[in-house]
Amino acid sequence: MPASTLPLLVSELPAEILEIYDPAAPWDLLGTGLDQLLGALPSSAIESPLSPEVHLLGDRIVIGPGARIHPGALIEGPIRIGRDVVIRTGAYLRAGNWIGDGCVVGANTEVKRSIFLDGAKAPHLSYVGDSILGREVNLGAGSVLSNLRHDGRQVQIPFGGSHLETGRRKLGAILGDGVLTGCNCVLYPGVVVGRSSQIYPGVQLRSGVYPEGSLVKLRQELEIVELRTD
Repeated sequence: MPASTLPLLVSELPAEILEIYDPAAPWDLLGTGLDQLLGALPSSAIESPLSPEVHLLGDRIVIGPGARIHPGALIEGPIRIGRDVVIRTGAYLRAGNWIGDGCVVGANTEVKRSIFLDGAKAPHLSYVGDSILGREVNLGAGSVLSNLRHDGRQVQIPFGGSHLETGRRKLGAILGDGVLTGCNCVLYPGVVVGRSSQIYPGVQLRSGVYPEGSLVKLRQELEIVELRTD
């Protein structure tokens, strides 16, 4: 099955991203495309007041107006943080991120070389590595978007009885607009989820392509026995 039949992921992109976005291989945006976006940033443009307890490292740090960066956050450049973004205490934004307008990066959340489109949120204790979050994506507390296979090989995505070659050794998840993950989800390297899908809490989602409008359920069986006190 050709890669052109990937599910619809995004309905709207910023002009600078639209120019370099390939819907048949959206993960390519995380390579030279992201380097191009970040390389075009000014050396410094901080339009929101920052507490002295906010830690900035490196060059090309852009923070838009209305952003609220809580004390204890660590931000490495190059990075673009849009308007009205909230970054909470203990967040670690490693070098190489593009954060759209109205996004949230929660307390003790780590983001590594990823793109958040407008309104995307990782509000509670998550890891987002080499991933793309579409508009209004919301990650439940404890969600992990894993980006590296244990054997270190390039990430292949099972699809249509074959595999899509991404050419990337590190690749997390590509989540379409409005995707929701429940608490404590783990997404394996190379997960692509079509827009408006929901993933139950506790799901471990293997590499693959999941259609838009999907509900990914976790079935489990609980055994309740009498507590012995003797």
